[in-house]
Amino acid sequence: MNDTKSPPALPDRLSSNSRSPHYVEEIFEHNVGILFNGKERTNVEEYCISEGWVKIPSPKALDRRGQPLLVTLKGTVEAFYS
Repeated sequence: MNDTKSPPALPDRLSSNSRSPHYVEEIFEHNVGILFNGKERTNVEEYCISEGWVKIPSPKALDRRGQPLLVTLKGTVEAFYS
């Protein structure tokens, strides 16, 4: 039996945080890659292709719940399945 499902289309905005309204569980059943300004990024928490930004966790700063603060970077964003 061959269960080859084609992956769903990648949305314009996606978050890897399950508490976010932009989280889509079916997408994360596959490996998603992000190209930001032509370089592959592995630490992207959220992205928006049409607005051209990604959010990455701050290396040291934490919010009051102990989660890393997110830093917004602007540039060219491309999402793909790897």
